[in-house]
Amino acid sequence: QVQLAESGGRLVQAGGSLRLSCAARGLTFSRYSMGWFREAPGKEREFVAAMNWREDSPTNYSESVRGRFTISRDNAENTLYLQMNSLKPEDSAVYYCNAGRGGYTGSNLENWWNWWGQGTQVTVSS
Repeated sequence: QVQLAESGGRLVQAGGSLRLSCAARGLTFSRYSMGWFREAPGKEREFVAAMNWREDSPTNYSESVRGRFTISRDNAENTLYLQMNSLKPEDSAVYYCNAGRGGYTGSNLENWWNWWGQGTQVTVSS
């Protein structure tokens, strides 16, 4: 069974940095596209970043995080990362790792994913 486990979330001051990790089990990691979503209290779950399983495909970012966050993966370690820089209070949310077998497109990345982790809390203080 596919299992995704996020880690790395914590309290951090505005302007600081965090790196979130997502450890994947039960899947051939290199054949899965991976992404990150986040959910703040009282708000809908929001797309953050994603990367297709093909290494020559571009990454995707929401407008709110583009230029500050970087998604990456280590296929040898079955791990997905989200490097978060210049953090803002509005970045506070539970961050979820997500996966889907094969590739997504720019038009379906909001709803394409099949597996989700339990989330890790990121709190940015001002």
